[in-house]
Amino acid sequence: MRDVEVGEVMHPGVGPRVEAEQLYVQQSQLASRLASSSLVLFDIGLGAGSNAVAARRVAASNLLTIVSFERDLGALTLAVEHGADFGLDGEHLVAARAILATGAHRSEHVDWQLRNGELLPSLASEPLRADVVFWDPFSPKANPTLWTIAAFAAMRAVAGPRCTLYTYSASTATRVALLLAGWAVGIGDPIGEKKETTASAVVAGDLSRPLTRRWLSKLSGPNPVVPSDAPADVATLVGALDQFRAE
Repeated sequence: MRDVEVGEVMHPGVGPRVEAEQLYVQQSQLASRLASSSLVLFDIGLGAGSNAVAARRVAASNLLTIVSFERDLGALTLAVEHGADFGLDGEHLVAARAILATGAHRSEHVDWQLRNGELLPSLASEPLRADVVFWDPFSPKANPTLWTIAAFAAMRAVAGPRCTLYTYSASTATRVALLLAGWAVGIGDPIGEKKETTASAVVAGDLSRPLTRRWLSKLSGPNPVVPSDAPADVATLVGALDQFRAE
């Protein structure tokens, strides 16, 4: 699916449902974590609702609270109008319609809430704390402010003590932004055309494949790829982080 305004292809190679299930739900071990406790999931970039609905599908025991952040509901509106084509059916279609109509839907195991507006102000006033984050907005080219140190720091401020964050981006700039925002960062599972994605956590021990000092070579040289709000001494600052000093 291509967004005609920004020209970006969403979920290339695998489609939205497969990406949602494999990259976000399976990698986060959402089902097994829900089996032992209730969770709060922050769905950053609701889009057509694929990630939120994939999460709803595995909620069968404790309560899953999904907080979806989105400024433009056009994609979800389209998905609701063509439900079967987007994997929306039955109770999931009912829930998506309620999100559009009222911004909320509650079922036995899922409390789904919408935060409609710009992300950073929404995070600044968010009362809940995330246990899991699916970070899936458009790319840095389309949404440059959402891939900065400031953006990931805003997310870190509303993250719970064992929060984990997953995103499709494996770029050096994204990983630097996460690291300097206070996240431990690791290699995420491959999906479609991507050989790597990115997994992050508040606690480094929750990462199965944390970045090592070898990765720091990407910051060497005169023009490393870094986020737009990176400080001048970015390589020194990243290299001094606990994640790398512990090796």
